[in-house]
Amino acid sequence: MGHGVKLSELAEKMELKNLTPTVELKGKEVSIPEVNRPALQLSGFFDHFDSDRVQIIGYVEYTYLQTLDYERKIKIYDELVTYKVPCIVFSRNLEPDKELIEKAAKQDIPIFQTEKQTSGFMAELIRWMNVKLAPCISIHGVLVDVYGVGVLIMGESGIGKSEAALELIKRGHRLVTDDVVEIRKVSDETLVGSAPDITRHFIELRGIGIVDVKSMFGVQSVRETQNIDLVITLEDWSREKEYDRLGLEESYTEFLGNKVVCHNIPIRPGRNLAIIVESAAVNHRQKQMGYNAAQELYKRVQENLAKNR
Repeated sequence: MGHGVKLSELAEKMELKNLTPTVELKGKEVSIPEVNRPALQLSGFFDHFDSDRVQIIGYVEYTYLQTLDYERKIKIYDELVTYKVPCIVFSRNLEPDKELIEKAAKQDIPIFQTEKQTSGFMAELIRWMNVKLAPCISIHGVLVDVYGVGVLIMGESGIGKSEAALELIKRGHRLVTDDVVEIRKVSDETLVGSAPDITRHFIELRGIGIVDVKSMFGVQSVRETQNIDLVITLEDWSREKEYDRLGLEESYTEFLGNKVVCHNIPIRPGRNLAIIVESAAVNHRQKQMGYNAAQELYKRVQENLAKNR
């Protein structure tokens, strides 16, 4: 993994109190979305130490440290800070010994404190780091939230993706990003899309220019991130091509190894794209809830045939 999470951002996001203000956070990163509770290390066992992770000291480790005599404790602290750990976090507002704070500061290791319970804090931190450190690609497209379904609209430049998005927004749906979609693989099932910071909440309309969706339609018309549930690819309508009219077969497209349901939709003047996208989103939700219109129709036709025999 090339990229990491900045410690300064982590501390801000997790609302951590910095107990080593002399340590410069700039340039410090964590690149593994895992944490370690150094219980074994504090008892003196440093083999297989995951020192590249955020180290979290909870109540168990803390009370264990209280049982050690001073010399033993100092020896453990001395060894602990020789490892280049990204940072040490004390949970439940536990107060670290001043010796540890001094030694860590000398070795340029930040020590933080949180009021949160250990396991809750760990879960929150891991979840957040997983999203930040997830594999990421940028693609050309428009991502909108239509009735809670994340619809990624793709297609050639100039085919009308942004115009479709604008009409969807006017109809009460929400824009995540226009033009460039950053896709992160958060798990084997989930892809999350977001906008690059620079173009967030802007739409580019050919012939008009840049439109600021958030200021035009209000804060309820935009979203920061959204799962990608459905892909709609717009293409010029062609006589030669057979289009799926029943939708009994699902076709898929793949991003970062995850499969997403995909529909190819032919464009002709007079086809209202926004309504087509809305219908696709509702249809997708129905299927997830166990109702499939195409199969229902197929069933009716079969029953009808049986009746007329």
